[in-house]
Amino acid sequence: MVKAVVGEESQLQLAEDRLSRSSEPAQVGLVIGKLNSALDRGFVFDLVPTQNDAGQPACSVLEPAKDNKKKGSKSKSQTSDSSSNLVIDKDWVAEHARQVSRMMVGGIKVVGIYVWASEAAFKNSTMVLCQTVKGVAEAASTLEDDLDVRLLIHICYSPRRWTCRNCTLSSNITSSSLRPCDFKMGRVLTSIQTFKCLYNFDLRLPIYQEKTSKSETLVDFLCNGISNYVKELQGAKAVIDGNLVVNDEACTTEGLHEVELLLPFMKDMYIEACSQKDVVGVVNFTGSLCSFSFLNSKEPISQAVADIKDDIIRSLRSRLDIICDEADEDPGPIDNGIKEAGNDLASEKPVSQLVLHSLRKNCNLSLPRRVFVPWLAGTYICDYLQPSETLEVLKDHCVELMSMEAPNDASKILEPEEEAIRVSTRSFWDVVIPYCSTSSSTQEKNIEITGKENSQKTSKSPSLYFVAAVIILLLSVLVGFVFVRKS
Repeated sequence: MVKAVVGEESQLQLAEDRLSRSSEPAQVGLVIGKLNSALDRGFVFDLVPTQNDAGQPACSVLEPAKDNKKKGSKSKSQTSDSSSNLVIDKDWVAEHARQVSRMMVGGIKVVGIYVWASEAAFKNSTMVLCQTVKGVAEAASTLEDDLDVRLLIHICYSPRRWTCRNCTLSSNITSSSLRPCDFKMGRVLTSIQTFKCLYNFDLRLPIYQEKTSKSETLVDFLCNGISNYVKELQGAKAVIDGNLVVNDEACTTEGLHEVELLLPFMKDMYIEACSQKDVVGVVNFTGSLCSFSFLNSKEPISQAVADIKDDIIRSLRSRLDIICDEADEDPGPIDNGIKEAGNDLASEKPVSQLVLHSLRKNCNLSLPRRVFVPWLAGTYICDYLQPSETLEVLKDHCVELMSMEAPNDASKILEPEEEAIRVSTRSFWDVVIPYCSTSSSTQEKNIEITGKENSQKTSKSPSLYFVAAVIILLLSVLVGFVFVRKS
């Protein structure tokens, strides 16, 4: 449980001013920040309002039935009625959290929700608020979810005050699921440290023979491969600014810190797969991705490394999710960078529906590339663009999801990933034949060389013996001649 939460004063004050100027009786949105279990503290960076497709709030106030003949527009005084309740579109808030979490980088996450409502409406709606928090946590889950709580911030307008509560993510939501914690505003973003990592990877995942009636799609196969890769990545050592990270100490230097991950030597799965009987192919998952992590001054440097690793895995998963989302929106034939030589299967089905074992020929897929947008106080958020998309799509996403304007100057948008991450499938024979032919040719060469050496040794042996015998005979004659002369 988080004992204390510190919010960025400048951003939260802007949010309060925005809410006070609005005529909305209630509003719900996402809390962007970071929770640290080691420090038992939370950090809030910003509040992002949730709106539906029509641009309307995802939260409203349900007023009790009144018999007054004079009915005017809703006012904040009316919403303070002790019988008022909040009506929240929980599914829409969870979907908003899922999409916003893709735009987060290392050290910045969706950590809860906020609600703008009267004290009475808040108290009468604790169950629905807890359900909303739980839905957000499930939609925006992270690799290192070592905390079973999320934040619920209540901004009350009568009287004006901020309160923060821990919401326990238990299976059964009860009145005890909400527990208060200390909340104050301060300067959080001014002491943020920036870490950057360019990570190259080359995963070769063997495709095993289908043993069950359940068919596995290419996306499911890649997701399982990424999940198995987590343990290997977590065991990687980190080098920051040329120094190996060995101590759990704080980072005292300013500026951009370059991070390099050193993975332990692993066996070549590509060659190892050739020796297994039930392997029918190999999926090659390769590319280079860029990751950012932002660290609070009170956190140890090891936290930045953990955030980088978490961000790498989340980035790979987000790219696959985006391809699936676009395919679900348009179930017809789409162009998502997938090509299969000599087969029209790829053009008939979206990538999310491609069955792995039905791909009889080589298949190539390009994943969206990651771009970074300036956010708050030198920090960045990210988005993913398909090969056919431009920066205009990025600007639309910033407005719709983050309620912010993307910079008009394209030079401020970072595009460090020059090439897209690629996925290619190869059949078993495409893998085995080159390897076997190489091995066979090597063995033949070895046999040929060995045979020549043996034949040379066999042919040379008699001649060597003859020469040795002649030399010994000459020495004997010479020695005998010397003894005869002396006598």
